[in-house]
Amino acid sequence: MNSILRTSSRAACARSTGPKYTQYPRFFSRNQVKYAPPNRPNLRDVYKARNRTLLMYTTATVITVVGVTYAAVPLYRAFCSATGFGGIPMTDRDSSRYSAERLVPREEAKRIKVHFNADTATALPWQFQPQQRYVNVLPGETSLAFYKAKNLGKDDIIGIATYNVTPAKVAPYFAKVECFCFEEQKLIAGEEVDMPLLFFIDRDIVDDPLMADVDDVVLSYTFFRARRNSAGHLEPDAPQQVVLESQGWGDIPHAPPKPVESTAS
Repeated sequence: MNSILRTSSRAACARSTGPKYTQYPRFFSRNQVKYAPPNRPNLRDVYKARNRTLLMYTTATVITVVGVTYAAVPLYRAFCSATGFGGIPMTDRDSSRYSAERLVPREEAKRIKVHFNADTATALPWQFQPQQRYVNVLPGETSLAFYKAKNLGKDDIIGIATYNVTPAKVAPYFAKVECFCFEEQKLIAGEEVDMPLLFFIDRDIVDDPLMADVDDVVLSYTFFRARRNSAGHLEPDAPQQVVLESQGWGDIPHAPPKPVESTAS
């Protein structure tokens, strides 16, 4: 009996002298949050921080999407002008491409007939036409051509031109050094102007087997009345589908077919 009492007293002493631990509930109600145990973050503050983070990420995403939307069209046009994608002639100003040794005609190559086409939108009271129907050029040879434009309206008008070349596969080799299409054109009422075009066909076209069947190329321009978009930039004042067709995504005049040579002996 004495041994049992001694064992019970020791256990009681151990419980009374040992470290005391406070048991907290695993979950807290809304009213218990403010009485959270030490070293545990306040749940209300945690939720506020999460909401602020979510709001910042959402705002940044919206701003990024809006910025990409406004920049999509200019970036796409710059990409097409730099690569010749979609039949848009290359207009890059790479100095190596315009070096003296590159702009030398390849006399052994066949001449390519470049046809000139001109159109105007119905909303633009201009007369616009090429001053020559075509020119024959050698790869690597620079050529100068002219278009003529006249404002038939009673008001001053700003026009902007789109351009394209067919067949589309020639676009990476068709380069324009100077062109009236690089910027908008303003004609006062009744004014008539000559618009120069300096271009060349890259000499490397001769080494491309996919270009062996190219004998004719058509360079097409379409003038539109210009308007300012929401970003303040000038753009063609026409439905998007009409503008896309003028850039080669629809039916545009092609070079006349080559005459079929008679094989009769």
